[in-house]
Amino acid sequence: MIRQPIIAVLGHVDHGKTTLLDRIRSTAIVTKEVGGMTQHIGASEVPIDAINKISGPLLKAMNVSITIPGLLFIDTPGHEAFTNLRRRGGNISDIAILVVDISKGFEPQTVEAIEILKEYKTPFVVAVNKVDLVTGWHDTKSKSFLEALSKQNSYVADEIEKRLYVLIGSLSQYGLNAERFDRIKDFKTELALVPVSAKTGEGIAELLMLITGLSQKYLEEKLRIEIKGPGRGSILEKNEIKGLGTTIDIILYDGSLRVNDTIAFATSTGVATSKIRALLKPKALHQMGAGTGKFANVDSVSAASGIKISGEGLDDAMPGSPVVQVTEGSDYTKEIKAEISDVFKTDALGVVLKTDSIGSMEAISMLMGSAGYKISKKGIGKVTKRDIIDAFSMNAKDPACAAVLAFNAGMDPDVLEASQTSGVKVIESDVIYKILDDYKAFVDAHRKTTTEKVESTLVFPAAIEIMPGTVFRMSHPAVFGVRVLTGRIKQGYKLINELGTFVGKIKEMQNEKAPLPLAKKGDQIAISMAEPTMGRQINEGQVLYTDVRETDYKLLSKEFSNLIDDDERRLMERIILIKKNARE
Repeated sequence: MIRQPIIAVLGHVDHGKTTLLDRIRSTAIVTKEVGGMTQHIGASEVPIDAINKISGPLLKAMNVSITIPGLLFIDTPGHEAFTNLRRRGGNISDIAILVVDISKGFEPQTVEAIEILKEYKTPFVVAVNKVDLVTGWHDTKSKSFLEALSKQNSYVADEIEKRLYVLIGSLSQYGLNAERFDRIKDFKTELALVPVSAKTGEGIAELLMLITGLSQKYLEEKLRIEIKGPGRGSILEKNEIKGLGTTIDIILYDGSLRVNDTIAFATSTGVATSKIRALLKPKALHQMGAGTGKFANVDSVSAASGIKISGEGLDDAMPGSPVVQVTEGSDYTKEIKAEISDVFKTDALGVVLKTDSIGSMEAISMLMGSAGYKISKKGIGKVTKRDIIDAFSMNAKDPACAAVLAFNAGMDPDVLEASQTSGVKVIESDVIYKILDDYKAFVDAHRKTTTEKVESTLVFPAAIEIMPGTVFRMSHPAVFGVRVLTGRIKQGYKLINELGTFVGKIKEMQNEKAPLPLAKKGDQIAISMAEPTMGRQINEGQVLYTDVRETDYKLLSKEFSNLIDDDERRLMERIILIKKNARE
């Protein structure tokens, strides 16, 4: 049997994800087909009859024989829905819609969504939303973008072209070759852009046509399922319902489940099982407002669909966990652990991460890794005092890792006090890109403070020349003019000669009789030194070097190498060699 593809909708905040899903739903309901729209747990189904009524002529033009039964849209818009659902090492979504505001273009969550889609190798199309806000656009009441565009004036058409061209350029920066959907020659190599208005419905016909046609043409083998085979799915949410106790909402993507079947799933301590007591399916969406009740008990359910499961022992089930039907001889424990083991891998040094689901954890881990950040501990659920203690233990190795990142996780009552006492930073957010941005800001602020502190104690490499004719005092202290040839000098720096012999310490620095805290390459200033006598230990025209210590050398060669340029680096190597030869 061919199941319906599962569609995720992603995009930046306020670019219209929710409105687009609402428009697709309402458009399908308006077709008034029998069963024209069905709401599942966490998903909405558009049957093929409704799609044909909306996009039929366009589908015929694609010359694709449609055998899929419809489309299943994941209801919860945003990254949470997309990343909460995993299947066999990939994402449960077969295809995705990336929503981009035609006026705002790429924003942080847009980029994040593209990175997630590319990481999971999920095919997608771009819904270029809010064309109705282009100056001069008028609502044609059509569901087709091309038909609506033909009724706009030339200024509107040109303006849309300009904005699409900007988006095509942005996508090319991420290695994506994109074009407006009706100009694409090869859908395997080109990404389709579909201009739409979620508000008026224009473009919905082409969007549904593309999703349906591409799913049928390129995903048919992936969509083949054994209808009587063991059920496999992913937990979307866990809820407490009066009269039912703890229930789990799952997306079933393979096989079937029946009442009294046993299912296995992941918990924080391993793998658990539960016997299905009831399968609860929401009634058709267009009937829900008529007071007919929220759920209907069903005896069985087949993929792909959303379903609420009631049963004993679901309290510890983790959202995002795979769900596997337990059958005779099946090694369900090995299967579940194999699927989630990579998600819980940690590093010896890094932050503590707490999330609401396995999928969120995987997405944040992937993006943290891409940014060069490490994670020392991962967990599902609320932030606890134990998490604060674990984060504090990182402080001795790297204070930038003394942080807890909490995504949709909540906190125990004593966490804030423990955080304030220990100095551990707790970063909370319900938006993935925001939690990463906040952590980056924390790291940058910490590094800036650390760098300033270290910089104040380091001796930087420098070479200075005693300028002829600028000796103002011969000794006690010697006062003379110097030119900084390379690097920088400060008050208190010790100086050596070309033989590595100590000649004295910079007592004061002045520029036109004003005190000077720092002098850099090219500066000509006056310095005073108490130890040397001009004509004995030092001479006019002589080059002196800063006495770079071994600890300074190591720090400036590794973690603080960004503080010096190539000329300073070469000079530092020379100074170390001079000192080595002097010792020998």
